[in-house]
Amino acid sequence: MILDPDTALARLPSGLRAELLQEFSKISRNYREGRWEAAELDGGRFSEVAYTVLAGYLDGDNFAARASKPNNFERACTLLGQINPATYSKSARVTVPRVLVALYDFRNNRGVGHVGGDVNANHMDAEFVLHAAQWVMAEFVRLFHGTDLVTATAVVEALVERTLPLIWEVGQVRRILDSRMSLADGTLLLLYASVASLSDLRLAKDLEQQNLYNYKRVLKRLHAARMIEYVANSGTVTLSPLGVKFVEERLLSSI
Repeated sequence: MILDPDTALARLPSGLRAELLQEFSKISRNYREGRWEAAELDGGRFSEVAYTVLAGYLDGDNFAARASKPNNFERACTLLGQINPATYSKSARVTVPRVLVALYDFRNNRGVGHVGGDVNANHMDAEFVLHAAQWVMAEFVRLFHGTDLVTATAVVEALVERTLPLIWEVGQVRRILDSRMSLADGTLLLLYASVASLSDLRLAKDLEQQNLYNYKRVLKRLHAARMIEYVANSGTVTLSPLGVKFVEERLLSSI
């Protein structure tokens, strides 16, 4: 069973936990919508919140209610490594802080935080920011909940879902930005971008299918091809391992 993110991070004060989840969600959303510069700026803010989390954890779970920014971010992260190694793991003391310094450096020195930087913000920078933040979150879940890496990663995936530039979330719906994509491929892509199963009604809404009866024919064909598991009685649609492979090898490779 996948843990709820709030449960997995329950050791954190509610305010600090909310800040962490909010900044993490911003990075994911900005990446998904192709706003590379915004994603990197949020990476800097995420680093500050994550540092506050680590500082409280390494101080015997003496967490601050809200995040704050140290005067010298790199030095503050380095000092965390000097805390008792017999009590706390190297990951919490050294590895995660080093990743946070790298994330923070993108904000200040990669043409993101200031006009006229020597390197402009771009897609590759945003890739690093996204996946570094995901890794930090997985480490937090693993450290704070005492679970294994596989479960921790599943919690993070359940939190932000898979981030795909082709999918734009607007309000309560998701839209596929490639208007040429077939209905079947669009269905598979939406399912891939969601860890949990979806309903046929939700998929039809996202794909702007007014006639649910006709759309169910598409779902039944995908079910027959073993791309999905479609339970017509409940309307539940789940992507199969074959469907995952198709999306990753056929659809995403063309992006």
